[in-house]
Amino acid sequence: MEIQYSDEELIKVLPNFTNHYADVNGTTIHYVTGGQGEPLILIPGYPETWWAYHKIMTIVAKTYRVMVIEMRGMGSSGKPIDGYEKKNMAKDIFELVQKLGFRKVYIGGHDIGAHVAFSFAANYSEAVQKLIILDTPHPDAGMYQLPMLPVLGATYLYPWWLSFNQVKELPEQLLEGRMNFVIEWLFKNLLNDPNSVSDFDKAVYLSAYNSQDAIRSSNAWYQAFPQDIEDSKSYGKLTMPVIGIGGSGYEMLKNSLPNTASDLQLKEIKESGHFILAEKPIETANLIIEFLDRH
Repeated sequence: MEIQYSDEELIKVLPNFTNHYADVNGTTIHYVTGGQGEPLILIPGYPETWWAYHKIMTIVAKTYRVMVIEMRGMGSSGKPIDGYEKKNMAKDIFELVQKLGFRKVYIGGHDIGAHVAFSFAANYSEAVQKLIILDTPHPDAGMYQLPMLPVLGATYLYPWWLSFNQVKELPEQLLEGRMNFVIEWLFKNLLNDPNSVSDFDKAVYLSAYNSQDAIRSSNAWYQAFPQDIEDSKSYGKLTMPVIGIGGSGYEMLKNSLPNTASDLQLKEIKESGHFILAEKPIETANLIIEFLDRH
């Protein structure tokens, strides 16, 4: 990793935030923490790192103790060979919560991070005060119906990477040292405003995803989907307060979350693509704070 994109350098632009590491559940988890108040865990998604939250961290940290956690396989966290089922990744987070001495936390996630946050709430409900789902619901059987080929005349952006990332060994052989092509494509096509993710941001993510181990482990999040879908069948309806905040993924949240949460709010962020933390940070932060502050 180039020095300028290292956690040690990045943290310098976020006053009063610090880097930490913890050994939990057979791996090492890196997290960034700052602020005062009740603990709020935030988990990023693909193809990002803790840096995905950098535009909202200082805002939310005014009233909460924010911990942005790089899940197993991401950034400076460990990249073991296995254990990428979201239920097990939720166990990573739970063991970290226990190690830090928290009885209950607020927890949220974006993209794959939303899968882990949801699984945490489903498996450790006694440890969750409120749950925040950003743009992506937990995998369920409906995922098998996603079109993997473009439909003639449709504007739907078919998510080819969900299939490509299922393939073992080939992606890292093809993409080692070339992940810039994937990262550029995803941000170009999944943002409403392509300029909301800067060249510097993309360089941060590239430095984290450009190695064989990083490609293998991040693809393992996707390769676990069949088990995640199976695990979801055993989850009861969540009873803690849940908010779903969506940009381009709002319709998916609207279709999925009412089936899985009984105390639910849904909020749409207009004129935003998938990466709402980058495109609409103020709106997203305000919705999170408003939801957490409500008793």
